[in-house]
Amino acid sequence: MSLKLSILGVSVGRPAPLGDWQGEAIVSGIRKAPVAAREIAVRGTNLDGDGQADLSVHGGPDKAIYCYPADHADWWIGKGLTYRAGFMGENLTLSGVDEAEIRIGDRFEWGSVLVEVSEPRGPCFKLGLLTGREDAPALMTVSGYCGWYLRVLRDGIAPVSGALIRVATDAAAPTVREAFLAKTRSDVPLDRVRAIAAYPALAESWRGSLMRAVERRGG
Repeated sequence: MSLKLSILGVSVGRPAPLGDWQGEAIVSGIRKAPVAAREIAVRGTNLDGDGQADLSVHGGPDKAIYCYPADHADWWIGKGLTYRAGFMGENLTLSGVDEAEIRIGDRFEWGSVLVEVSEPRGPCFKLGLLTGREDAPALMTVSGYCGWYLRVLRDGIAPVSGALIRVATDAAAPTVREAFLAKTRSDVPLDRVRAIAAYPALAESWRGSLMRAVERRGG
């Protein structure tokens, strides 16, 4: 169970103009900047100084903090993107693990804060605007390099360096990668998709997407 996720950076951002999409001016909080302070306050739906523009699909208790593994940096650079901490719009840039090692429901202590893995991050057109590459969401889908969201179980103060320490995991829980593929690919067996959807710690929005996928596939 022992696992430490090294923190390479903590980033936050308020909603701001991002660009135009299909003739519409888009405002988003996806563009993040590094936190200069040594510590940051973490509350039920956000880090201090962070925010989301469209709360119907972003933010909320199940998407309070977005994590991304810097271990994928070389892959993105190989696709021609300029990598830096926060380039995926993440709050926490981590190293040493990826989506295949983190499970839904994993709990971590971060300073005095307790967080829980809730769902993968889904591809979004705003990632294309952020990176200047329209194909960035498609590249996330193909690679499965999606990162994951955390819900906050205990508010507190967290350091912007150091590590998240895993304090609970369930070996029977789906990995973040499994949950992502269950939604984005049609070759995952329906029984497995149902099992992933039934896992209690999975965010309700992701669960609903999986069940709609099952219905579309005639299951």
